[in-house]
Amino acid sequence: MLAARMRFVQYLRKGDLAKRLGLLADDQKSLVELSGVEGVPCDLKTLIAQSPNLEELSKKAEKQPKLAINDDVTLLPPLTDPGKIICIGLNYQDHCDEQNKPAPKEPMFFSKYNNTLVGPKDNVIAHKASDKIDWEVELVVVIGKVARQVAKEKAFDYVFGYSVAQDISARDWQKERNGGQFLLGKSMDTFCPLGPAVVHKSLVKDVYNLPLKTWINGVEKQNGNTGNMIYKIDDVISRLTESITLLPGDIILTGTPKGVGMHRSPPEYLKPGDVIKTEIEGLGTLTNNVVAP
Repeated sequence: MLAARMRFVQYLRKGDLAKRLGLLADDQKSLVELSGVEGVPCDLKTLIAQSPNLEELSKKAEKQPKLAINDDVTLLPPLTDPGKIICIGLNYQDHCDEQNKPAPKEPMFFSKYNNTLVGPKDNVIAHKASDKIDWEVELVVVIGKVARQVAKEKAFDYVFGYSVAQDISARDWQKERNGGQFLLGKSMDTFCPLGPAVVHKSLVKDVYNLPLKTWINGVEKQNGNTGNMIYKIDDVISRLTESITLLPGDIILTGTPKGVGMHRSPPEYLKPGDVIKTEIEGLGTLTNNVVAP
């Protein structure tokens, strides 16, 4: 019962001025509100930092009424203000292969900003500044407690859960402009759809056996498996915390499999009117429309 309920969402009801915290049903069709429970905050980052007793939280949630997810409910990113959004490039062997590049000798870290975050059904802007906007499905790791100098064998103790991200990328700004620095190409507004939930790690039996896919306009473009990561989650957390303190609610995007638009023949890029569907089995689905600015 505990694992089946631990899918955390942030949302708005029609007329709300402040976000609410809830638990999403497995079918993504309904939720129960947590932020109405005594002692429970209205945002997930604060809840994670409190190290809540999830058994007690689950029992309280069972007494809450269900709310159908319809046009009066807007799912937000399950985390709207992580302290850090850390990404890893070239972390799937088949993604290296499609570029004719060797696997990196150590993880290639970069970052995105919070302005990129949008919800599971929000629009992605096709910014006029770029004509090479691309897709990347990614497994997200959510940090559960303060992490410094973490030994590899202890790394999963610091994981709260997992989510789904679409790491939208302006390839011209990532590869050809800005001196080769990734930041602008990765951090344009709306360039990180996230959600629909943060799924507690207790619900994920094997994080290294999760199919992850992207469809554009109903056509499958990416079909990979998290087992093909080059640098695994425990290794990544250990390496990062040698020099960076990770905090509750920080997120790590762990890389993408082959099938991105840039490395197709001919290359394919997103344009207004396109629909991006992103899915990781057991974690959920994002459906985002691409719109003009």
